[in-house]
Amino acid sequence: MAPINLKQSPNAAATPQAIASSQDARVLVRETLRISANLASPPTVASAPATTEVSSLVEPECRRRIIGGVAVGGEDFVGSSFRLICCEEMDRRRWRYVAETDGSGGFKRNSVRALSLHTPQAPLDELISFVRSYVVPEGFPDSVTPSYVPYMTWRALKHFFGGAIGVLTTQTLLGSVGVSQNRAAPGAVAINWILKDGAGRIGKMIYSRQGKKFDYDLKQLRFTGDLLLELGAGVELATAAVPHLFLPLACAANVVKNVAAVTSTSTRTPIYKAFAQGENIGDVTAKGECISNIADLIGTGLGILMSKKNPSLVSSFAFLSCGYVLSSYREVKSVVLRTLNRARFSVAVESFLRTGRVPALQEGNMNESIFSFPWKEMPIALGSRFKDAFQDPSAYVAIKPLFEEERYLVTYNPSKNKVYALLKGQAKSDDILKAAFHAHVLLHFINSSNSSKISSWKKREDPNSDEMLNIAYLKACIAESCKTVSNSYGQFKNKAEEQGWTMSESLLNPGQARLC
Repeated sequence: MAPINLKQSPNAAATPQAIASSQDARVLVRETLRISANLASPPTVASAPATTEVSSLVEPECRRRIIGGVAVGGEDFVGSSFRLICCEEMDRRRWRYVAETDGSGGFKRNSVRALSLHTPQAPLDELISFVRSYVVPEGFPDSVTPSYVPYMTWRALKHFFGGAIGVLTTQTLLGSVGVSQNRAAPGAVAINWILKDGAGRIGKMIYSRQGKKFDYDLKQLRFTGDLLLELGAGVELATAAVPHLFLPLACAANVVKNVAAVTSTSTRTPIYKAFAQGENIGDVTAKGECISNIADLIGTGLGILMSKKNPSLVSSFAFLSCGYVLSSYREVKSVVLRTLNRARFSVAVESFLRTGRVPALQEGNMNESIFSFPWKEMPIALGSRFKDAFQDPSAYVAIKPLFEEERYLVTYNPSKNKVYALLKGQAKSDDILKAAFHAHVLLHFINSSNSSKISSWKKREDPNSDEMLNIAYLKACIAESCKTVSNSYGQFKNKAEEQGWTMSESLLNPGQARLC
């Protein structure tokens, strides 16, 4: 509570009655505050141990939220058995994690609860946030230059007029080539064609929300986009078998193909930038696009020749698609990037842990995984939420002291068979890199540990089993990994820099959650 200032007027200060009244007022205020504090605080004897216990479990920023061992901020916690574990922040929203005590100084299993500290947004604010996630870059306006807004304003206006002109030209062209002798047919076909293109533009807008992923995983997204392009072409060919379904099939195909177009456009510049030596990115891009256009024209001529011979549509498409996909795979494989995304970082760290050496740029890029199935779970989560990493609050309490000097925390969740790296609010680029390295070291330790011990640990479902033994084993593994990281992280960075990798910045794409 802010201090209360009781000021005396000059006239009142001259009289003894005023002085007495002022003193009485001070006494009244003091007694009121004392009584209010006594009524609001829990009994001293019962709360003293809890205060010490809970205060040691939370970050300094969160300690001011605890009075007498009870989480302050909601009447639901007064007199309850829930205790504050930590606070978390993500996308300017905050959560408080609490767990229920078991009466013996520990916590009940699976008792972690996440409590939101932010007020729900109004529907209009939620709509604005949703629109902003599609139309402005992440971190706007700090992530772009001031000229971005006028440029995009005029660009949008240009495309508005261009879209209107496109409707007129499409209808005219379809009528000129003799779509039908019926005067109404060209207009109907033009409308269907425009609807098809409109559906494609919607798909392009939706996929543009991928945002920074085009920078982090550009090889993976580029190859995925080429696969989608072939899928869209296959759907378009299917309209010949079912012409009465032209509009839905054509719309679906155009959505997929425009998603591929967004991927190709968004990843083109970073790839050309990797080839440029100096300030010649414009020249490299222009020549690269020229080569692509020449090859496209030659391929168009081949397609015309093939169509005149009336070959089998399915076999021709299968042959050309195989060539396209193989060429696309080899294309992205040939790109050599100096930055470390998750795939290249995994290659570098695993090689370092096995052999003590970091692969060269060419080797690391060639061994990078280009395609993975969307449903395949990754063994490491970087920047994850507290509720995903911990189901047992006792595990967090046990390993937290190991990371007092670090700006991150790593753990292993046996029920999900996954290593989690949680980042603290002060984490910088090097801290994120070190957290990812530590997560790989811990995963290496767990995979190389005694298989029967790990198997029994993963399959343990009995809540009455010896949980403290498993937590102690987890703490021992993490403590051992901390020693390894302390001795080897500097060596890994130095060897990576010697091989040409850029260590000052990384593209690991961590989650937005931060412990506060």
